[in-house]
Amino acid sequence: MSNITVTHADSGLIQVEVLRRERITPHMTRVTFTGAALADFEYQGFDQWFRLAIGIHDDDRFDNLPSRFGIGGYLKYLALPKGTRPVIRSYTVRAFRPGSLELDVDFLVHGTEGIAGPWAASAEPGTQAAFIDQGCGWKPVPADWTLLVADESGLPAVAGILRDMPRDAVGHAMIELYDAADRQELDAPPGMQVHWLERDPDTDPGTVLLPVLAGMDLPAGEVYAFAVGESAVATGARRHLVRERGVAKQNVTFAGYWKVGRAAG
Repeated sequence: MSNITVTHADSGLIQVEVLRRERITPHMTRVTFTGAALADFEYQGFDQWFRLAIGIHDDDRFDNLPSRFGIGGYLKYLALPKGTRPVIRSYTVRAFRPGSLELDVDFLVHGTEGIAGPWAASAEPGTQAAFIDQGCGWKPVPADWTLLVADESGLPAVAGILRDMPRDAVGHAMIELYDAADRQELDAPPGMQVHWLERDPDTDPGTVLLPVLAGMDLPAGEVYAFAVGESAVATGARRHLVRERGVAKQNVTFAGYWKVGRAAG
């Protein structure tokens, strides 16, 4: 579930290729893309995200993909021959360097589990890909403080938000990982307190985070909250804030990036 409004940038389909890859933590691989088409990319920062097309077949094509990914674009995508149709997944822009036309994307890698993670772990320079910019989910409303909530899959989004927030922002960022070694250096405003939480890798996301949130003594005043990651993390945080803390629904942005037991779409 999500209440993020999907936007479709005028840049349309942007074709890129892998420049390099780097394992930045035990379970996170950073892939850097490049390509002349990145000159058309309008970088917004924060949690800007896109539909990423990656090839899983030898004959996959990127030149005939739709330029938008609304209902019409999705139907056009489904009409493409399966043997030439790339896989589409949603990812966050981790960084963009317009001077060198380089775009970084962090992929969570669980060994051979899934499609995008293994693809990123083995992507070689020159590997083709494409993406359609979908804008930002981060839409703050006037508030006294900010609450950010995420599991490891939402870490890139929260990292980007902390980097681009006003330097006088105050509040809390709660990030749950299943391996403490996956922590990253974050460029957070001095007034944003970052809480790294670790759960047992055999338990579901939110097992530690949601109880900690429920027991926190939250600051006074109006809050703007942003909760992303596994569905139970995002919806659980929103449900607690709205039902138990009396936070207005419009003050909580949330998105379930994936769901336990269900493949990402």
